[in-house]
Amino acid sequence: MPDPEKLKQHKRLQFLGERLHEPNLWHLNRRSVALAFAIGLFVAWVPTPGQMAIAAVGAFYFRGNLPISVALVWITNPLTMPPMFYFAYIVGLFLLGKDLPDANFQFSIDNVVSSIGDIGGPFLFGCLILGLISSSAGYFGMSLLWRYVVTRRWNKRKNR
Repeated sequence: MPDPEKLKQHKRLQFLGERLHEPNLWHLNRRSVALAFAIGLFVAWVPTPGQMAIAAVGAFYFRGNLPISVALVWITNPLTMPPMFYFAYIVGLFLLGKDLPDANFQFSIDNVVSSIGDIGGPFLFGCLILGLISSSAGYFGMSLLWRYVVTRRWNKRKNR
């Protein structure tokens, strides 16, 4: 990640104004980290190129930690993307009450393109649901973990 001070002084980013100087974009605190987890985990399920840019815009808009939200989208990488997105498709089929595709389906570019209308709806719905679940779990999980660690440190300090 580039240095925040260099980004703040970059000519092409001056249009962002004072929002670029928002401390939560760069500092680690419970709120900014929890928001970064919510943003990054949601965007990880968005099946589109440019996930890092979407996460950066989300962090900028919601004032979450920018480096963490951008880094979390790499959960979906070329190795994890096929099983994650297949799982999203299965979840979408299940939630929409549709049957699994024919077991004789041959995976090829032609077959996928010809059945994109049947695949697209359940796949996108599954991605949306899993994105919402992941982002909620990330937000509340990180908030609880942060609170637990801080409380534990306070108790240790008090006991000393």
